[in-house]
Amino acid sequence: MEDLFWQLNSVNEYFGILITWLFVFSFLFTLSIAINKQDKSRVHLSFIMMASYILSLFMDITTAAPHLKMFIFDVLTIAVIFMWRIFLGRKIPYGFYYLIVGLGINASLFMSMYIDNTLYGNRDFWWLWMLYGLLMPIIDITMALILIINKDLLKLVWLIKKLKSSSIQKPN
Repeated sequence: MEDLFWQLNSVNEYFGILITWLFVFSFLFTLSIAINKQDKSRVHLSFIMMASYILSLFMDITTAAPHLKMFIFDVLTIAVIFMWRIFLGRKIPYGFYYLIVGLGINASLFMSMYIDNTLYGNRDFWWLWMLYGLLMPIIDITMALILIINKDLLKLVWLIKKLKSSSIQKPN
């Protein structure tokens, strides 16, 4: 497993470019299908994600604390998505929930890696690194696909609504 992790790490930059292209594609696709529609919420969210991932390509990850920088970048992207929700988000697409959860998990993984690598100085492979190496690409691809297909693929929105309704019905 450790060898697989180091092989994934060696193509990290190329994979980041591929994920960025997925978000560019999701923006162009949602733009093309929403040209004559009133609701442009998926276009807005796709644009936010495309801009976020394009800007992250310019970050120098060879400097000190790259995971902290990526954590801050994800938190800022979440803040922008919430500001979009407050000011422009009339209709909330499935992608909104997937982006918030996905970026939240990504940010948690970045902070975990920052604490492990920078604060604790750990350079030995362990399960957190494998979790990081496997979850990050899966989450990024899932976020881009949900923006494109606009379906509750993993039943995340269903689960969130179910949890909301059960917390409302529960007496204090």
